[in-house]
Amino acid sequence: MDATAVADYLKQHPEFFEDYADLLAEIYVPHPHGGHAIPIAERQIVSLREKNGQLESKLRELIQFGSENDTTIEKLHRSTLALFSAADLETTLGVLYHSLHDDFQVPEVAVRLWGRVPEQSYLPELAATTQELRDYAATLGAPYCGAHAPFESREWFDGTRELASYAFLALRTNQTFGLLALASDDAERFYAGMGTIHLTRLSELASVATARFLPQQ
Repeated sequence: MDATAVADYLKQHPEFFEDYADLLAEIYVPHPHGGHAIPIAERQIVSLREKNGQLESKLRELIQFGSENDTTIEKLHRSTLALFSAADLETTLGVLYHSLHDDFQVPEVAVRLWGRVPEQSYLPELAATTQELRDYAATLGAPYCGAHAPFESREWFDGTRELASYAFLALRTNQTFGLLALASDDAERFYAGMGTIHLTRLSELASVATARFLPQQ
């Protein structure tokens, strides 16, 4: 009889442990972390304690994520109120930059808008952009996060720090009319595969807030 047959027999005959209850107290097994042998019942207790510790760790992690999400949602709410209190495009962009810099600690932020823009406006956000960049923005079905900045977008930042990660959010209502760019010197700030639900909400918020001051397409 091999070990597999013994294991199968015990699974199929749980009454064995009732009939030979005293035997359990006589069986010693190696300690899971080395050292002396311990009774099988004590070994089970050790396993349960380890599982309990893992569950407690997972619970703390979930509580932390929940708290962080609550904080992010509160910041987005404050930003929403401030953006829709802005009376013009310049103020709206200023509020957006301030929120991302101060509330979300994003080191670098840039916006470019195109299509029909307000006449006699000299905002840098309305500077000319290439068709390639506009086509790129139009293809973004979700925020891009990663180490690469497309086309001329790398030139939008002030160049005083070595940037290592980027997030690009399309601005659109009926059609795409701009791009919101975030950048950081931390390679782990915006990385491929990260969750983007809050970035998506930010994209929607920035789109509606800025579109109010742009001529209808």
